[in-house]
Amino acid sequence: MTHGMRMDTHTSHLNGGRDWRDNAGRYALLPLRLFLGITFIYAGLDKLTDSAFMKDTGAGSVGDMMRAVRDSSAVPALVDLALKNPPGFGYAIALGEVAVGIGTLLGLLARLAALGGALISLSLWLTVSWASDPYYYGNDLAYLMAWIPLVLAGAPLLSLDAALRARRRTGGYR
Repeated sequence: MTHGMRMDTHTSHLNGGRDWRDNAGRYALLPLRLFLGITFIYAGLDKLTDSAFMKDTGAGSVGDMMRAVRDSSAVPALVDLALKNPPGFGYAIALGEVAVGIGTLLGLLARLAALGGALISLSLWLTVSWASDPYYYGNDLAYLMAWIPLVLAGAPLLSLDAALRARRRTGGYR
């Protein structure tokens, strides 16, 4: 008798021969989509409903925040661009976050939405959280990395993209 290696493995025949691990792998990105989609919608709505944030100056304003991080950012030119119109920049970020969140949750243009989320996270990492020491105290880098799998894979399941793809394969509307 051989010890330590089983040769009689069991494979479940759920879903036409796929075992539970295959099924779990197919749905692995769904929790990430839900988390990022909900988080970005919340972040955008939080900014849009915060009257202090959408101002050029004052406590909690986007303008004061950008002026505070300008000298410590990796790309001061990005901050300078935002400082040309802080409320406009604030609205652009907030509306971008809402659009990215909705696209991610619905799985509509999912790769494009994920790319938008990655670019928002990248810009915030290079400006607002760049000076975090150690680097892992700033959350924007972690969000940037979380978007990468969705940029690569999109939303293959439980998404409008998947429904539209299936409709095209079957010949469209009937």
